Amino acid sequence: MINISEVLETNKMIERENLDVRTITMGISLLDCADNSLEVTCEKIYNKITTLARNLVKTGEEISREFAIPIVNKRISITPISLVGSSCCKIPADYVVIAKTLDKAAKEVGVNFLGGYSAIVSKGMTKSDELLIRSIPQAMAETERICSSINVGSTKTGINMDAVRLMGDIILQTAEYTKEQDSLGCAKLVVLCNAPDDNPFMAGAFHGVSEADAIINVGVSGPGVVKYALEQMDKHAEVNKATGNGLANFEVLCETIKKTAFKITRVGQLVAQEASKRLGVPFGIIDLSLAPTPAIGDSVADILQCIGVDRAGAPGTTAALALLNDQVKKGGVMASSYVGGLSGAFIPVSEDQGMIDAVAAGALTIEKLEAMTCVCSVGLDMIAIPGDTPATTIAGIIADESAIGMINQKTTAVRIIPVIGKSVGDTVEFGGLLGYAPIMPVNTFNCDRLVNRGGRIPAPIHSFKN
Repeated sequence: MINISEVLETNKMIERENLDVRTITMGISLLDCADNSLEVTCEKIYNKITTLARNLVKTGEEISREFAIPIVNKRISITPISLVGSSCCKIPADYVVIAKTLDKAAKEVGVNFLGGYSAIVSKGMTKSDELLIRSIPQAMAETERICSSINVGSTKTGINMDAVRLMGDIILQTAEYTKEQDSLGCAKLVVLCNAPDDNPFMAGAFHGVSEADAIINVGVSGPGVVKYALEQMDKHAEVNKATGNGLANFEVLCETIKKTAFKITRVGQLVAQEASKRLGVPFGIIDLSLAPTPAIGDSVADILQCIGVDRAGAPGTTAALALLNDQVKKGGVMASSYVGGLSGAFIPVSEDQGMIDAVAAGALTIEKLEAMTCVCSVGLDMIAIPGDTPATTIAGIIADESAIGMINQKTTAVRIIPVIGKSVGDTVEFGGLLGYAPIMPVNTFNCDRLVNRGGRIPAPIHSFKN
């Protein structure tokens, strides 16, 4: 049982160290909304969302006031829409009609984002999946709060290279459709491998078919808390007899991160239990992901510097990130029986001031970020690239990241933004939690023959476990 004394213990974290509950996300199944009529399907979707989530924002605000815990976002995730619209959508424009209905429902209940404009195509695409995918550029351009995700691979199935190639084209089209907003539509679109069914974070959230009719998932974030704990650790460290310096050794460092993650997760557990009880919706999972913001001090890159690298991207960065991710998970699992989602350290460029500074200093490249994604959550995230990058190059980047996820049995993702009209040396401003980003250079050697082969990269040998 969690008591208020545990929350009071974290007051300093909240007031001084940027601790927050990043999101309360209500997952809603829309499988029972499917109908042969597009009009009826949209009506059912709107009614179900606005009924189940009508008190979501209000409840989140009440909990925030009563427990003095900042709850930044209230969100909704839904059944992948390619499943819901398969009977009534005959052309991509039909899916856009559903997207607008979802956007209207999101605005009605007051959530900031709704995720699940999605398709799971890791082994193959149905006609419905393809129609949804081809509708994404228009849907992202004509809605405000809808997020889209496409899962193109998994450890069990391999990588659907036809879908990967198509997503290279779709990302560029989305950039072109939203070029007046610096290609912002791409910030609401992510391509995944091994996507989890219970992720509360956008843009990759959707409500898996194995989930209950409705659930509450909570995402907690606290990179500033971990950074402060590590600074205090070294400040009070005794001289290390083995090295002769005043740095805490790895045993102490790991314990510090683990204990801090435990406390952060307990805050999320309290919020999740309260939201579940007040909304009458079962509690799903706590996602303990160190999700940074553009705020000074709320940076995963800064934690890596505290661990011991001069800049994110320096030699040793991947090792430091692996350590951080592992200890966060260990601390979180001890604090809650239902840790899920992604639960690790995010390394988005535009949303992390330390990452932005590392790119500006020349310490961090896309290739180094890709190496870092082998050991963290989730992947190449919020990376701005030149708007004239070929679709096949984007597809190649997706294929690389998917291969990392497939082989390592982990979730990986690509949320990349080719900003139309911008080139290396420019900066793009997205605003809010999305921050700003320098345009990063992309390897100019092509991979056309690879991505144009078609078919599927088979699952790795270690996927056969039956």
